[in-house]
Amino acid sequence: MKAHHLHDWQIARDQAMQIQRDLAAMVSRRNEVGDILLVAGVDISAPDSEGFARAAVAVVSYPELKLKETKVVQQQVTFPYVPGLLSFRESPLILAVCEKLNADPDLILVDGQGIAHPRRLGLASHLGLLWDKPTIGCAKSRLCGEHQLVPPQPGSYAEIIDNSEVIGAALRTKQGAGPVYVSIGHKVDLQAAVSWVLRCCRGLRLPEPTRLAHLAASGHLKATGAEETPSQLTLKLF
Repeated sequence: MKAHHLHDWQIARDQAMQIQRDLAAMVSRRNEVGDILLVAGVDISAPDSEGFARAAVAVVSYPELKLKETKVVQQQVTFPYVPGLLSFRESPLILAVCEKLNADPDLILVDGQGIAHPRRLGLASHLGLLWDKPTIGCAKSRLCGEHQLVPPQPGSYAEIIDNSEVIGAALRTKQGAGPVYVSIGHKVDLQAAVSWVLRCCRGLRLPEPTRLAHLAASGHLKATGAEETPSQLTLKLF
């Protein structure tokens, strides 16, 4: 899965913020999701003591949600940790691992924010523009905005509001579990984003594509064609 070159990655923080503002205007908030046969999930581990992180992508069939392909890449993270600029830190690794896919997913779920971001360009929106594909942000925590309490029933949600703008939804995917935070990435509207996250859940808090990607990034799921040696990572098949 090849990405467009929209900008350089080794840049100053102020320049990165301006790029986010510029790219945010290019995000499509219309639902352009067509027929879905394959859904991908992407995630990345925290860097280790030497600055190396693992990025993972998992592709599942739809509607069966059966795992079709997994790739993992380990590389050094070069951009510093700056709240609100995580896409500049994480995107190069995610792009690298997704280039190794044999499959061509129709929809990508990202463990991160879409437009639910102070400058309306989180990781999911950034990646969506780079790939020019429908993407959805499905984060474990909220970055900005406020929402009302979410009813306990799975499928319930509350809109996330920031500066009087609806930027996402706090969505209950599992009874007794905390909500996930869904937002438009690119080429999807919020209603469709919420619907697709629910369709991709299998009774757990996280949708299956990002859950599997998280397992692969943390070394708990065998990767097909992982770019690592046994000494770097011991993979376990759960």
